[in-house]
Amino acid sequence: MSLTATSTSPLQLPFSTSNGNYLQRNDFGAVGTSGFPSKYHFPSSKTKGSPLIRCQSASTEEPKTRNPLDKASNLLTNLLSGGNLGSMPIAEGAVSDLFSRPLFFSLYDWFIEHGSVYKLAFGPKAFVVVSDPIVARHILRENAFSYDKGVLADILEPIMGKGLIPADFDTWKLRRKVIAPGFHALYLEAMVKVFTQCSERSILKIEELLEGEDLHGKKTVELDLEAEFSSLALDIIGLGVFNYDFGSVTKESPVIKAVYGALFEAEHRSTFYVPYWKFPLARWLVPRQRKFQKDLKVINECLDGLIRNAKETRQETDVEKLQQRDYSNLKDASLLRFLVDMRGADVDDRQLRDDLMTMLIAGHETTAAVLTWAVFLLAQNPSKMKKAQAEIDQVLGQGRLTFELIKQLKYIRLIVVESLRLYPQPPLLIRRSLKPDVLPGGYKGDKDGYAIPAGTDIFVSVS
Repeated sequence: MSLTATSTSPLQLPFSTSNGNYLQRNDFGAVGTSGFPSKYHFPSSKTKGSPLIRCQSASTEEPKTRNPLDKASNLLTNLLSGGNLGSMPIAEGAVSDLFSRPLFFSLYDWFIEHGSVYKLAFGPKAFVVVSDPIVARHILRENAFSYDKGVLADILEPIMGKGLIPADFDTWKLRRKVIAPGFHALYLEAMVKVFTQCSERSILKIEELLEGEDLHGKKTVELDLEAEFSSLALDIIGLGVFNYDFGSVTKESPVIKAVYGALFEAEHRSTFYVPYWKFPLARWLVPRQRKFQKDLKVINECLDGLIRNAKETRQETDVEKLQQRDYSNLKDASLLRFLVDMRGADVDDRQLRDDLMTMLIAGHETTAAVLTWAVFLLAQNPSKMKKAQAEIDQVLGQGRLTFELIKQLKYIRLIVVESLRLYPQPPLLIRRSLKPDVLPGGYKGDKDGYAIPAGTDIFVSVS
């Protein structure tokens, strides 16, 4: 799939579609595409006529294949856990299905083939996958205390500890009450300034790339927009949450490099058969485990230093007074500063570190994915793109950007919400049953439902 466009600004792109293959239409324009929009080509802004912008995506229409390792893996998985889920449909998946393309494509394929409740056997594990709202409500709402976060907490605990995502219910409930007041109106107003400054870096980077390539006579500049949006989100989170400038847009931060290294290790652990990393000597004897410990050390030293500095300059006061500070002139308007200064909310450094680490990791990739899909979907709909541009020109062309002006971008908000509906981030929620349960059969499922034993891992598909 390719897209062409004419433009005078790299961030205002009135796209026109040149090839609409593999698109399913709805009132927004596209329900699905054949792959993730991975790269944009930006030609020099000084070439004759308007520059050409092409959005490429990798096809997912290729036939699936199973290598011997996948077949052996599925056989082993079924032998270990295949007999305890009764008549539930079984889908066999290769690990490559989960990591070689956006996850919701594979989940959608299996949903069409097996229905809204089925067992997925892949790698070393078997999961029950739920794609039915009634079954999801049974798990997440009606019987919420019969489930915990299971494998998600197992995988993320070494990285996020008891941060908001992997935390148990009691920890989550307590920490959410502490953190939520930090996102008050004056803080959000101060963050608009941070957003603006960081966005200007990205714009400047693209403009310099265009000018540089023009000087060398090249026709295009290739950018991975998801990577660019990830860098932008990392810089914003760093300044807004920690008062720390990663500078990811213009250079590679050693802290961010360590974060990605830790996440790659978490991915590895989620698909490996034996938890060898739990063996006492593994962290010293296995090279990838030594690297993982090194990455964690880099991350922890950075966050521990920021927490220590914040506590050394602590000015403890009530929440109401913290929310009335003059954030426009405050040198450190970060969330960390708010949490440290909050009276009655004393918390150990480890919990602060876990909370901040969770925001860093969970906040940037999801944001980048949503922005990338939003741009990609707009590229399919030039009329929608022009309408979005018109709203931006009308609302934000009034001088200094403010939080109140941001709230007036109603059409832009709808675009983001629709992108999230079509391509949810994250695409699934993970739970584990704490006791035996009976799941509803779901759409076209068994009318008597499906009995599951304690310890069953469940994917609740959001897409």
